[in-house]
Amino acid sequence: MRQMAILNDTTKCIGCEECVTACKKINNTGEDKPWRWQDKIDDLSASRWTTIIRKPDNQFIRHQCRHCLEPACASACLVGALTKTPEGAVVYDKEKCMGCRYCMMSCPFGIPRYSWSSTVPYIQKCILCYDNIKSGKISEPACITACPAQATIYGERKELLAEAHHRIKNYPDRYVNKVFGEEEVGGTSILYVSSLNLDFLGLNKELGETALPDKTWGALKIVPGLFSGVGIVMGGIWWIIERRMRLQKLNQTDLLDESEENEDEK
Repeated sequence: MRQMAILNDTTKCIGCEECVTACKKINNTGEDKPWRWQDKIDDLSASRWTTIIRKPDNQFIRHQCRHCLEPACASACLVGALTKTPEGAVVYDKEKCMGCRYCMMSCPFGIPRYSWSSTVPYIQKCILCYDNIKSGKISEPACITACPAQATIYGERKELLAEAHHRIKNYPDRYVNKVFGEEEVGGTSILYVSSLNLDFLGLNKELGETALPDKTWGALKIVPGLFSGVGIVMGGIWWIIERRMRLQKLNQTDLLDESEENEDEK
């Protein structure tokens, strides 16, 4: 199976947000409803799955789910609502989701958003138009087709990596000597070549090159046990309280009976 990916070239992006408009249209996400506690780095939300971050000197960076090769969000999901497809996209099944939001806590890039304004809230994020591509409705993500500057292209990951290194080699004065997303946390399906360092997107050395699922599961696998432990403790507390109340009631009954007997004797 071909592992598909996106290559973003920040030197070509003109900040038009046609990709944002196309994403919102095909996914029918509606009007943006940002929250006051929303991450100040970006304006991703339940209704805005991709966005453009604006930097000085007219530099624009498209921001979205990275679709990690070994996604921590999918590893953290206890019910399999998030899964990695063979084609590369990390997709979401709301029918399975129980709303625990472990995926939000585990994502090293802070991508998943929660639809707080909905009466039945779900996790929201880019799925690389997986359903529409799988059904044959489109041949590539809508954001790619919409880009008038070809700042973002779609293809097989190994071919896009070769293209990225080719650009850096041919234009060393234009790009930072790094393909962002090639190795971070085991690699991602969203790649970048850029004229500026993209550490602010979380693409930095602090993340390391090791995939996160093992670390994530190591921390979260104890949660079911904790719930069981808490349940046992709470059950014990309930039993003690209930027993005391029952004994108290019996004592009150005994005292009442005794009082009635004394009355009869008189």
